[in-house]
Amino acid sequence: MTVETVSVTIDGIPVQVPKGSNVIEAAERAGVVVPHYCYHPSLPSPAVCRMCLVEVEKAPKLLPACVTQVTEGQVVHVHSEKARKAREGVLEFLLINHPLDCPICDQSGECELQDFVYQEGQSKTRFTDFAKRYNPVEDFGRDILYVPNRCILCTRCVRFMESVAEEPVLEVYERGDRAFIGIDQSQRLDHAWAGNVVDLCPVGSLLSKDFLHKARAWDLDKAASICPGCSQGCNMTIDTRDEMAVRLRPRANLEVNRHFLCDTGRADYRWMNRGDRIEAPLVLDSDRIRASDWDLALERLATLSKDEGQVVILSGKRASCESIGWVMRLAGARSVVAAMQVPLGDEVPLAAVPNLALRKERAANLHGAQLLGMRADWSSAIGAVPSASLVIVLDAELTDGDAAIVSAAKHLVYLGSVSDPRLHDAQLVLPVTTMAEEQGVFVNRDDRAQRFMPAKSAPGMARPAWWVASQAWARAAAGRSAPSTASEAFASLAPFEGLSYRDLGLTGRVIAGMGASR
Repeated sequence: MTVETVSVTIDGIPVQVPKGSNVIEAAERAGVVVPHYCYHPSLPSPAVCRMCLVEVEKAPKLLPACVTQVTEGQVVHVHSEKARKAREGVLEFLLINHPLDCPICDQSGECELQDFVYQEGQSKTRFTDFAKRYNPVEDFGRDILYVPNRCILCTRCVRFMESVAEEPVLEVYERGDRAFIGIDQSQRLDHAWAGNVVDLCPVGSLLSKDFLHKARAWDLDKAASICPGCSQGCNMTIDTRDEMAVRLRPRANLEVNRHFLCDTGRADYRWMNRGDRIEAPLVLDSDRIRASDWDLALERLATLSKDEGQVVILSGKRASCESIGWVMRLAGARSVVAAMQVPLGDEVPLAAVPNLALRKERAANLHGAQLLGMRADWSSAIGAVPSASLVIVLDAELTDGDAAIVSAAKHLVYLGSVSDPRLHDAQLVLPVTTMAEEQGVFVNRDDRAQRFMPAKSAPGMARPAWWVASQAWARAAAGRSAPSTASEAFASLAPFEGLSYRDLGLTGRVIAGMGASR
């Protein structure tokens, strides 16, 4: 379908933009940043902050760029003298009561007020003789603190709860210089998606209790990833400090989660920091499990994969397409019963965003697992264990009853990230990386294949499960060559043949025909 466009000029740069775009969006296409606070692409625009005032030729006065639609032939000046002086005035007013507590503010280094004051503000203020307003910090709910002294009343949080979550518990109280964001004493900000108000706040007024004083922005390393919490496949960023995950935040993808992440997903990072990791291959030798090198462990795994009889593969909920696909290939032409562990929970939609919810299937790659041949349900796969000649556990978190059945298998191989004493009778215990330590692909419920990147280093000798399986597969028969990179491991899987990581980019791609293959 052809999209109708208009031609506009932003600060001397001609650009074609879709008809109906506002000036902020048009300027972004031209590579020009229009300073703003109240505007957000996933929220309604009220034009209350007046920070985005721009000069439009033939208009009698400055116009707010967030609600001004572009028209054919329009000429806009973002950095004209009139627009610059207007922004200076807005910033001067915002700083009347804003405390100078940047050294202790969690938002420091990520603060839009800091950025625009440095870029657009004045070197001094005319309000030095006036005392700053002070209000105590308020506890808004489960994970959110409100620091009213820092609030610039952009109302993003109010609009999110009212128009997106459709639970209007926040409101602007009082007027003028007495105005503040408030919540009724009988209510709490405990909506399942309420944590997004922290991400939406352009200053340090709304804070996460969980992240409070954990790190400064410049201490953090950031990695693009996919939330492993459910089959929605929300795009997220993993923030780490000194190889420890400290925060998960939404990453924009307009086709999947727009700019949002549920509270269940953003709180699910502590497993990334577990200390009870398997750091070296363990091989059963003369009824004793001993630490080994990868050569011996891979030879043993290759030997086990060549035995006759049925194979049962039990996959954990965070396994990637690469790992599942290569473990399945390792089983070869033998009879295979394979299932992914899929915890279930309540489905919690974000009311005003179509097709966005915390899904009841709490496994990010369930559809990828099905695409790669996993057909049995979990209970059926556990029931097949006693008669199997080989059982491969792919980093699954077994219950005590399942673990007792699995540990009695004839031949057991545990590809695990964390130590499980219940499985130490296995023939092989092999250390594998988690999705936070490797790159790979998840396929979400809408058949969108999406990449995630490593956020931290792997401990000890741990390797991705696809590497372990492919190396053993190559050793099991002469003339085979194992993939050397995750991208090669992905491209070599039949459902993704001809695709590369570059094709997926960082926002993913819907794979045609995938639904019909399940």
